[in-house]
Amino acid sequence: MVPFGGWDMPLAYPAGTLAEHRACRQRAVAFDVSHLGTVRTTGPDALERLQRALTNDLTKVGPGRAQYTHLLDPSDASVVDDIIVWWVDDDRFDVMPNASNTDGVVGALGEGAVDVTAERAVIALQGPAARRLLHPIWPEAAAVGRFQVVTPSWNGVTCTVAGTGYTGEDGLEVAVPAEHAGPFWDAVLAAGFEPAGLGARDTLRLEAGLPLHGHELGPGITPLQAGLGWVVSWDKGDFRGRAALAAERERGVARRLRALTVAGRRPPRADQAVLVGGEPAGVVTSGNFSPILEQGIALAFCPPGVAIGDQVAIDVRGEAVPATVVKPPFVAATPAEPTA
Repeated sequence: MVPFGGWDMPLAYPAGTLAEHRACRQRAVAFDVSHLGTVRTTGPDALERLQRALTNDLTKVGPGRAQYTHLLDPSDASVVDDIIVWWVDDDRFDVMPNASNTDGVVGALGEGAVDVTAERAVIALQGPAARRLLHPIWPEAAAVGRFQVVTPSWNGVTCTVAGTGYTGEDGLEVAVPAEHAGPFWDAVLAAGFEPAGLGARDTLRLEAGLPLHGHELGPGITPLQAGLGWVVSWDKGDFRGRAALAAERERGVARRLRALTVAGRRPPRADQAVLVGGEPAGVVTSGNFSPILEQGIALAFCPPGVAIGDQVAIDVRGEAVPATVVKPPFVAATPAEPTA
């Protein structure tokens, strides 16, 4: 157990991070991700308030769908938080910020936004066998599609289920009332899911090329620098941070997030320098050993001219270790198993 964003969270279970990682890629695991916030936004003007606050355009989806989006700092367009919005029904949105950012998101969304994090637990069921294992005990949830949001009942308890996740694999995230979280956890483990901790969640998201707030996103980092311009809807009207982001788009980004592979098993680490032409020109934001590729992988900010296929190097404890710029993800999702 480790402190994380004000919570005590499981880093690993007895099987260990490598085994948990492989279990998610090959079968299915359950993560307790209750540290994620839930900011419930309701009312007839809820959609309008979210449209003004967030970068993406919710009208591209609709009720019963989820959307990835950003909350920006108005002054420099850096990413205050990256967020999944669960559009539950016409007037109810469950906004899912990162653990330590919940209070800031409540403030940004204004009146009508309520922190309901303490009322529920969130269990992420991830992996190619996730739906097949869940189907015998909860077929309604197993049928929830990718980025779909529904509110089925489990043992008479209304839950919210979204076809979302943070591993690169197929799966679901389930918000269950807090007092029923223990029985639900026991039920999914009995169904064949293996428990997995934050260590595996981080190596899985890195293999999938997914950003982590505080590393690839955060103060001084904009969506355009992070290669996430697709989460910005320029044609929906004004939103928080739009002017600063438009100015950056006009002048061009000074750096760009890239994915790097390293020959050999030595893992790159955050804050190590990226060398271009032998000179420091960028920095690693996340790096680790890939259990699937069995080599070092990293995400790093590089000069905008560094392109896929280029050769660079990473300063690993004083040694220039060759690296190749590749297109993410590092590891593709495993095809989901049929439920029947």
